[in-house]
Amino acid sequence: MTKEIAISNEVLKAILSRIDEGIHVVDTEGTTIYYNEVAARHDGMNVQDVIGKPLLHAFPSLNKSTSTLLLVMETKKAIYNQAQSYTNVYGKKIETMNTTLPIFVDGKLVGAMEIAKDYSSMKRLSEQLVDLQKKLLSKKKSSNSKSTVTYTLNDLLTKNPYFIQIKKEAEKLALSRSPILVFGESGTGKELFVQGIHHASTRRAYPFIAQNCAAIPENLLESILFGTSKGSYTGAVDRPGLFELADGGTLFLDELHTMPIDLQAKLLRVLEDGIVRRVGATKDIQVDVRVITAMNVHPKKALEHNQIRSDLFYRLNVLTFELVPLRERKEDILYLTKVFIEQFNNQIDKDDVWITDEVRELFFNYTWPGNVRELKHTIEYMMNVYDGTKLTIEDLPMMLKEYIHKQKSPRKEARKSISFRDKVEELEMKLIEDALTTTGGNIQQAAQMLQIPRQTLQYKLQKYKFLNAE
Repeated sequence: MTKEIAISNEVLKAILSRIDEGIHVVDTEGTTIYYNEVAARHDGMNVQDVIGKPLLHAFPSLNKSTSTLLLVMETKKAIYNQAQSYTNVYGKKIETMNTTLPIFVDGKLVGAMEIAKDYSSMKRLSEQLVDLQKKLLSKKKSSNSKSTVTYTLNDLLTKNPYFIQIKKEAEKLALSRSPILVFGESGTGKELFVQGIHHASTRRAYPFIAQNCAAIPENLLESILFGTSKGSYTGAVDRPGLFELADGGTLFLDELHTMPIDLQAKLLRVLEDGIVRRVGATKDIQVDVRVITAMNVHPKKALEHNQIRSDLFYRLNVLTFELVPLRERKEDILYLTKVFIEQFNNQIDKDDVWITDEVRELFFNYTWPGNVRELKHTIEYMMNVYDGTKLTIEDLPMMLKEYIHKQKSPRKEARKSISFRDKVEELEMKLIEDALTTTGGNIQQAAQMLQIPRQTLQYKLQKYKFLNAE
């Protein structure tokens, strides 16, 4: 029996040592009985500096009221996702996001376990980003710059009648104070479009600040947007958020559907009355900010999947623009190809370049899942590798060469049956192909896009003999 317990302990330690989050366990005396390598890296410590020692000896800046581990043992209640800032025995400041749980055996408290995520670096970078934006805005104000954006609506080049009409509407509605929602696939030019709206508005001389909601961890996004108040958590300082920095101008929130639902409620309040409150503060701050949001999914899908609050959506849905994908703007494909070739001609100082009829036909019929961004990057790649005066099939990026290969593949020619099974397989291959093209061959991201387990996608990749997926 003792041998079985020993084996179980070794297995448990092996499992815990491979978890990519910090694990710290203390007994009822506050002495560390387990501490993994990830936690040690977070804390700037060695495992032997902490194991077997009282918690407060290893982390002298903590006390019974600030240590989440000791607090949980005192209250016997779990604490979820709480920020903690402390200094280790070497004087290094550490910041983590902790979930701390009491440990009971047969109804008796025997200790506490903490699962910690290190967000010191991300928090530091995020705060530096806010500080940098603040400095840049101050610099622009002092230089009497007339605009804080790079692009105007004129930079959105198109021959498509629908897109031309959208640009006209955007220029007219830019003068409104109402919030705006823009949606469209990745690469359709949403930020460029939003910058154009800001430039055409009466706010053009005031700040334009863009923030991708998916680029900041959920636990940091609130403080980045709304700022922090000194004392709101250990180590917090008075710091304005992006809403305050954008006062008088425009705040662009991209990938809104990735914002936590509870934070969306706070955003709704700002839209309703223009009031923000820093994290941990009791005082309200009035701001004059036009909020423009964007999503790379259709709003109806975001609502169906509970990615956006319905009340927030209806508040944002006053002015809505859909940027259609490049495959639905066929007249723009060859037009933009010519524009990008001319741009790169000037940049790399090459003679006039043109594309072959074969490339022209491919471009026109390709679905361009990455939209205008993918087309531009394709031209940039070809302009850097070609040799001569024309861009040929041989100059295409690898992804497009693979696309051509798959189009000519015998396995597709052999499946011209009308059987139900064959048609289902054809549809599966097409969906997988589109997902892999969009994610650049990344299997994990493609599986998430297809909403299937990674293992299932890997099985299907082997089944259909897809190549070069990472």
